[in-house]
Amino acid sequence: MAQKAEEYGSHDKTFEIGFGGTVQVVDADGTVYLEHEVEAGDIWRACQTKDAPIQDWVKLAVTRARASQTPAIFWLDENRAHDAQIIEKVHQYLKDHDTTGLDISIASPVEATKRTLRRMKDGEDTISVTGNVLRDYNTDLFPILEVGTSAKMLSIVPLMNGGGLFETGAGGSAPKHVQQFEQENHLRWDSLGEFLALAVSLEHFAVKYDNQKAQIIADALDAATEKFLLNRKSPSRKVNELDNRGSHYYLALYWAQELAGQSKDAELATEFATLAKLLSDNETKINEELIAVQGKPMDIGGYYKADPVKEEKAMRPSATLNSIIG
Repeated sequence: MAQKAEEYGSHDKTFEIGFGGTVQVVDADGTVYLEHEVEAGDIWRACQTKDAPIQDWVKLAVTRARASQTPAIFWLDENRAHDAQIIEKVHQYLKDHDTTGLDISIASPVEATKRTLRRMKDGEDTISVTGNVLRDYNTDLFPILEVGTSAKMLSIVPLMNGGGLFETGAGGSAPKHVQQFEQENHLRWDSLGEFLALAVSLEHFAVKYDNQKAQIIADALDAATEKFLLNRKSPSRKVNELDNRGSHYYLALYWAQELAGQSKDAELATEFATLAKLLSDNETKINEELIAVQGKPMDIGGYYKADPVKEEKAMRPSATLNSIIG
């Protein structure tokens, strides 16, 4: 994705064709690299792939395969002109890395899908090394097959200059959720993906800056998220049941408990002990306050640009919880 490699959204190489003819990609010397016959009204889009992102992509594949000891498959079809060029680059740049003991292969998307599904059926993980279009497809397809939704997925994209992009699945259909929120004061948006992204953001920070506290906080969040899932604290679709606000309370409770209970950093444990106790002792009261506001219409003062005061009042209806977390 870096440097607009295999970008498929709207960009400066997308054209609506005004009249029939031929579109050519030509260099400064007049060499024609490719051409297409087009008709009036066609949408024609060029795709460029640069060398530096390909090198980084291959490096990332090897790094992930090594870190997780998981087979990696490059989803490339040797019979497709574009992919054939990428395959040459992959072979070239794999030589720059130590691949001893790693299972790295190249397969067409059809074969790669079959192989990945067979492994998935057997409970085995597979690293899919793809371009941007197939990445988007896979991060919808496989979570839907595995857990019935793409909302509960996390896509981790290391950036070329050392940063990280942590993309999550959507927690639902925003217009429908806002409609129910306004009519019934029940927000069923599932923030699990955001919780996962926060954990890996902390992990990334911990590794990059050798920050042990950040790693402990990240580990505690992972453990809290696991408890959150095991205890089924995701938002319900039905009014007068746990919603997004309640699920955030439970994540905060479990996270504080994990931090208070860990033994790697006494200072952190002490810092979160009181918070964990207050959140736990007031569980019944907080739940009652969060549920009590549901079942009647409310107004946040807009859709695209809501009123901040009304927003805060709607999203923080528990006086007890507010008094604890500030």
